[in-house]
Amino acid sequence: MIEEGKPLFLQIAEQIEDSILDGSLEEESQAPSTNELAGFYRINPATAAKGVAMLTDEGVLYKRRGIGMFVAAGAKDLLLGERRAAFADRYIEPLIAEARTLGLGSDDLVALLHERATQTQQNDQTEGKTTA
Repeated sequence: MIEEGKPLFLQIAEQIEDSILDGSLEEESQAPSTNELAGFYRINPATAAKGVAMLTDEGVLYKRRGIGMFVAAGAKDLLLGERRAAFADRYIEPLIAEARTLGLGSDDLVALLHERATQTQQNDQTEGKTTA
């Protein structure tokens, strides 16, 4: 899981976010403790705590005094909204800019996306992969 060049606390926070998004950490369920995270990833507990604190500040996790950290109600929707916005900024905006340069309109982009998605789905089926 450890990626070079990316702060460990961000990687911890993203891992917890991914677990919330994929459903392995449900809303109102207890999140791993900083000591559990530190032991699992073999990192300093303070580093794990920094990632957990970041998620607490964002309203993704909350603390139950004396019990531990829990996934907040609405955390999954919050994360989906943030990730969709980041996806649009990182991928869609540059795609639209390049499309304009090439003289492609929105209908052209939709047609290209549909064509490529269909090809990918067919390739996945040929290779025995499942698609959503």
